[in-house]
Amino acid sequence: MSEGAYQRLWDSSHVTLQELLDREQPLLEPVPDRERQSLQYRISSLYLHYLGLLRRFDTVYDQMVQPQKRRLLRRLLDGVAGRVLELKDELVRTDLCETHCMDRVLQDLKLTPADLEVPIPKYFLLEQNSAIKERGLILAEILSRMRPASVEEAPPVMHRTDAIILAQRAERARQGRLRATFMREIRKEEERDRKSREEGRHKFTQDQASVIIQKVWKGYLERKRTQLDRRREMEFIGMLPSANQVEHFSIVTQASFGEDVRRLRQREKEEEFQQALVKAHETLTETEGPDMKEKMKEQIRQWFIECHALTGRFPDYPDEASGGSYLIFADKTPEQVRMELEVQDKENKKKEQDKSKENEMEKKEKKKKGKEERAKKGEAETMLKVSPSKFVPVINAGHEEYISLWKNRNDSLFPSQSFDSESLREEKRKEVELEIRIQVDELMRQELKNLRLAVDKEEERPVKPPRKKSKKKLGKKKKEKDLTSDRSLDSLYEELVILGLIKKNEKVALKDYIGDCLYLGATLNLARKLPMPSLFDVRQNVALYGVLRLGSPDIHSMAPLIRSILLVGPSGMGKKMLVNAVCTETSANLFDLSPDNLQGKCSGKNGVQMIVHMVFKVARLLQPSVIWIGNAEKNFYKKVPKEERKMDPKRIKKDLTRAVRLLAPGDRVMLIGTTSRPQLAEMKGLCRVYERVLFIPRPDYASRFVLWKHMIEAQGVQVTQSLDVSALAKVSDGYTPANILQAARLVLNERRLLQLSKRPLVASEFLGYLAKMDPVYKEEEESMKEWYFKTPLGRKNVKLSREQMEAEEAKQAREKKKKK
Repeated sequence: MSEGAYQRLWDSSHVTLQELLDREQPLLEPVPDRERQSLQYRISSLYLHYLGLLRRFDTVYDQMVQPQKRRLLRRLLDGVAGRVLELKDELVRTDLCETHCMDRVLQDLKLTPADLEVPIPKYFLLEQNSAIKERGLILAEILSRMRPASVEEAPPVMHRTDAIILAQRAERARQGRLRATFMREIRKEEERDRKSREEGRHKFTQDQASVIIQKVWKGYLERKRTQLDRRREMEFIGMLPSANQVEHFSIVTQASFGEDVRRLRQREKEEEFQQALVKAHETLTETEGPDMKEKMKEQIRQWFIECHALTGRFPDYPDEASGGSYLIFADKTPEQVRMELEVQDKENKKKEQDKSKENEMEKKEKKKKGKEERAKKGEAETMLKVSPSKFVPVINAGHEEYISLWKNRNDSLFPSQSFDSESLREEKRKEVELEIRIQVDELMRQELKNLRLAVDKEEERPVKPPRKKSKKKLGKKKKEKDLTSDRSLDSLYEELVILGLIKKNEKVALKDYIGDCLYLGATLNLARKLPMPSLFDVRQNVALYGVLRLGSPDIHSMAPLIRSILLVGPSGMGKKMLVNAVCTETSANLFDLSPDNLQGKCSGKNGVQMIVHMVFKVARLLQPSVIWIGNAEKNFYKKVPKEERKMDPKRIKKDLTRAVRLLAPGDRVMLIGTTSRPQLAEMKGLCRVYERVLFIPRPDYASRFVLWKHMIEAQGVQVTQSLDVSALAKVSDGYTPANILQAARLVLNERRLLQLSKRPLVASEFLGYLAKMDPVYKEEEESMKEWYFKTPLGRKNVKLSREQMEAEEAKQAREKKKKK
């Protein structure tokens, strides 16, 4: 694609963005509880539109070359991503569930399930390449120092005569096997000839034999031609993948090469832009700086004189905290300043008189408000309201800047996508003006002091510090005491690596967590059956809660704060893979605070406190970071098993809870726990530490179908019609993705791959290996579901569904009475 194509995509995206911004204001109006479904539909529709917009902005930002456009696109991209996170939070509050059934919304908007995929901005990884390489080198160096120099053992030496005898023996065995196979074929042929002579079969003439051979051969050719025509037809209508994979691969390679070339041009233009910024700053400081300074001085002196003429005294000079001389240049006349001063004096006198009256009035009003609030509380509880967005103003500002600067701008003004020098000078002029104003303020404060001494014989006035507005104390947050203030970051990092608390994560992309979405969610809801999340839903939630928040500091600082996630599901469902995927997609450091990993590494209360403090301190300093706790239920055991009492897994509980609460917006640190036995833990303590609980049930039919197909193709086998993947998906009900992967690897070994040309793969080959594995039994999954519905969000969901069912039954009962 050319620069013009990306510009047109940007223009069309802003048309969609304007429509979405127009729909934001009506969404803020409160809605009665009975209209919960309509509100959920509106939020879901807006959420899907913003997802599409995020996908387009990511494409344009990744390939746009012009540096000034890219800066605006980055703000818009982060703003749209943040708005997606806010809408996800609203969906959770409306649905009271982490999984949302959007099949009806997709159908109405004429979208596909692929549009539900959360796009991960490419700049998360591209802009962290140097940091990733540097961190990898440091980690490798520390690990190499830890490993003792291993002495390479020399292989055993064999005598030449013994080696020749061994080679001869192997060769004789090979020739014997070949001879035995050859003799077996000769015997079979002789046996066939003997049987044909005994049975007295009819002997064909040469013409008859040739006709029979022609019939068989023509039938074979016709069947093969028919199969080929059928395959072409299926490929044409999109029911089978294209057989010409080489051509497809070359097209993809060429496209990716073009994208890489554009990224190189981005770097070149960015370097030119940075050089132009420095040059413009120096030029403006030299040419326009002296004039700006003199003009500011004249304006301030004139303001001094006019204020003294009107008020009889020189004004107080604004301090730096309130803006300095910027307040003087705010288009205010001396008369306005005099009026402001008089009003301030009157207000100060009135405030003292009104304080006593206000206190009495407040007491009376509180009593009235208490009664009114109690009366309105019942109504408020039945109203649903969407919270105001922090990202919509950012998006709106970016949209207005696009309209004013870039919408009707001619691209010929930017030859070879260079920067706009005029807008660059305007931006730098403001920066230079700010720098000069600070210098002028220092000079004019001294000049004002001299004027007061010379004219009014007045000594220097004591500067009153600006009063800070008293804020209501919503709860004091204790600052964490730094237990390692005397140590450097490098020493702390090295110690954590030596202890095995910092680990190198496996390189796994989030898209490799395979699973299909739930297609009949709305239908199940209508039938009063609670749909379970699919693997696709789990992947989306991890992308929203983990990847998007950790990937960008701007998004994390303004998005709804989520400090921790708990992944709950049977073993083999890929929970640890999701943790590694979050680290891979965001270039995050991986810290391991699992109870098994902490065994023998910290002793006593102080040791545990020190380790938790070090981990969270280094995680904050080396953002983004993921702190993983495997077998998270052990930290919150109801009753510690005898065999684990020496480990004392609950010792980290208090320090962990305290450390997680101290994480604030802007701290790109995420605690991710994984567990397959949550029933053993105390619900209250577990849910206090982990804010979001994501349940991962065993895969449904759609996910199993996609898993089987992907796992088989990953071994280098093309799925053909001879392999019934649908039957495999039905038979493997209850098996986890790990079981499916293991079965695929066991069947498709090196020997079986060589036989594929002669013996096609069939579904029955996998059944023997599946039968040897233990599936997830229904009782185990049901116990996990019962536990999940006891979590805070699960209890709310159950209560809501019960209330809706009761309301529907009451409605049906009223209708029956009317009919009678």
